[in-house]
Amino acid sequence: MLGGHTPGVSTTAAPPQPRPPAGAEAAERRTTSVELLWDLVFVFAVTQVTTLLYRHLTWSGCGRGLLVLALVWWAWSAFVWAANAQEETARSLRMYLLVACAFIFISGLAVPEAFGSTSVLFAGTYAVVRLLHLGLYADASRRGHAAWSAIWGFAITVGIGMTLLVIGSLVGGGARVALWAAAVLIDYSGPAWLTRERLRGIQRVAVAHFADRYGLFVLICLGESIVAIGVGAGSLHLHVTAALIAVVGLGLVATIALWWTYFDRLSGRGESMLRAHEDPVLAAADAYSYLHLVIVAGVILFAAGVRLLVHSPMTAPSASVRLALCAGVSVYLGGCTLFAARLGATLSYLKPLAALAGLALFAVGGGLPAWLLMAVLTAVLVGLCAAETLTEPGAEPGPVGEDPPDALSAPAGGKR
Repeated sequence: MLGGHTPGVSTTAAPPQPRPPAGAEAAERRTTSVELLWDLVFVFAVTQVTTLLYRHLTWSGCGRGLLVLALVWWAWSAFVWAANAQEETARSLRMYLLVACAFIFISGLAVPEAFGSTSVLFAGTYAVVRLLHLGLYADASRRGHAAWSAIWGFAITVGIGMTLLVIGSLVGGGARVALWAAAVLIDYSGPAWLTRERLRGIQRVAVAHFADRYGLFVLICLGESIVAIGVGAGSLHLHVTAALIAVVGLGLVATIALWWTYFDRLSGRGESMLRAHEDPVLAAADAYSYLHLVIVAGVILFAAGVRLLVHSPMTAPSASVRLALCAGVSVYLGGCTLFAARLGATLSYLKPLAALAGLALFAVGGGLPAWLLMAVLTAVLVGLCAAETLTEPGAEPGPVGEDPPDALSAPAGGKR
């Protein structure tokens, strides 16, 4: 639970709510084609983050890779919120997303050498993307769909963060890492702490659209895992052996199992719980904008590990590869657990137990060949999927008797 807020308990009267976009309560808002195009550009950026981790899979390299991932994620998530406050047919939404596509694509090109020769290019283009996000939000405020007071509050932290990011790109070594880490912390802190009460009144959350967008990003990252398996198997023109086929096949099954743990029940249940939540704006910020980063980081770590694992299917992988693979799965499952907990779900022991099993496999699996390590990890995930299917109820249905409103907010006093 972020920011010390207790769901269902209103500590202050919620500020006046911006009006929902036209037609928001008549039909559920879903993802538009221009947003899908925006996602495709981010597929490239996410792929480049995996490449950065793949090339520098050490403790320091992992930290730098996750730092860049946090930046990429925050840019994408920020646009989800701004687009959520717009009418889906608004020309300004299309214009801002298309312009931002060009700059985030250039940022993606610079990601593999973001801490080297392309640092200025990465920081400069990324800062432009974040400023475009503020412009899109200001346009939503002008139309009456978002509260300017909240936007202005986190615009300050965006400005400070982007300034540190650009300054960091001009220096080298540990100073760059320190400045970029500070930029991430300050940028993330804007809606999390400095304007948390005002955040409640920033906009009405179009729930179906919101859940759609974040589910799609998780799907994008899982797709990157599949790409990583294929690229890893084909990059060195490896001789096809039974061990290689085993690692590739098991890696695919493991990715499917990761998909199952999120999309079979959790994603639908999360949408239902957000729709019924007494404080949906803060719940959405915590559960989706922040805790989904943990889920995404787990997938990207897993993808980097499995890409290296297929290079030597008969030999024991290094500790760093084993850590990326096993800890990636554990982080992913931990993020799913935290996501459900923040929205008020009754917690199950199954995902935490499987996460602990992944960490235990890292600790004791140092001598296992790659194919056997992958087999054990896949067995853990398949066992988790089977146990959840047999013991847990399906996704909770929406309200019966009427179409649920798509745009929700927490009015004064905590009543919906």
